[in-house]
Amino acid sequence: MSAVGGKVCAVTGAGSGIGRALAVELARRGARVAISDIDPDGLAGTSAAIGREVHVTVVDVADRDAVEAWAAAVAGHHGVVHQIYNNAGIAFSRPVLESEYEDFEQVLAVNLWGVIHGTKAFLPHVIASGDGHVTSISSVNGFFAQSRMSHYCASKFAVRGFSESLRSEMLAARHHVGVTVVHPGGVKTNIADAALDEARKRGFVPTDADLRRHQTFNEKILRMAPEQAARIIVDGVEGGRARVLVGNDARLIDAIVRLLPGRYPRVAVALERRLRR
Repeated sequence: MSAVGGKVCAVTGAGSGIGRALAVELARRGARVAISDIDPDGLAGTSAAIGREVHVTVVDVADRDAVEAWAAAVAGHHGVVHQIYNNAGIAFSRPVLESEYEDFEQVLAVNLWGVIHGTKAFLPHVIASGDGHVTSISSVNGFFAQSRMSHYCASKFAVRGFSESLRSEMLAARHHVGVTVVHPGGVKTNIADAALDEARKRGFVPTDADLRRHQTFNEKILRMAPEQAARIIVDGVEGGRARVLVGNDARLIDAIVRLLPGRYPRVAVALERRLRR
């Protein structure tokens, strides 16, 4: 068990979406919360939603020095850190043939290196707490690959592998540190909008098909409230679960991949075509 009440819990990407909902849920359960994000206005909104003392820091998780400085500041402020929630993430949609190397570098810098930075910076404090937990947000795309999402899928598959390896190390060393990897399905956040905005900033002109795909994600896939997702995640952490699937869609996709490990890409393509109708 890894109850959060009274624990010091740090959350990255807490300015919106699942990150904000996690911070609010942790505080509701009695945790002392430290939040970070690249967006100061988003952090202010999360702090207001929590409604009591919260340690707030603007941090780009892709910046190793910044994450290490934040971890030191949180530990210095509270005297201890029990849990880190590596939540910050971005998405990008473009075929491999049309992608630039920079596209992969940007997504991996946040989604994978952000998790590595957060874990490395906080892990000594989490171990020292004597009752710690590391939680990293992967995705259904951490075990289910889709077209035009190679950047995102590569990062989220890696987060799963990194987390499972870390869990093995904590068990082997007999540290009192739980490790949870989270695979959310469709959660109603701004990730699809942000991905489209970023593509436009980088000079990519979306086609009609791209816009339909974006609309499909927002209307038919990203449906669970972030607050519900946060409750499921924190329940999983408190229950000491190594793997948390968030949503019926995540459980269904997990079953499809297990049943059809070599054929599920065909299922994915067929499903995407059906959703675009």
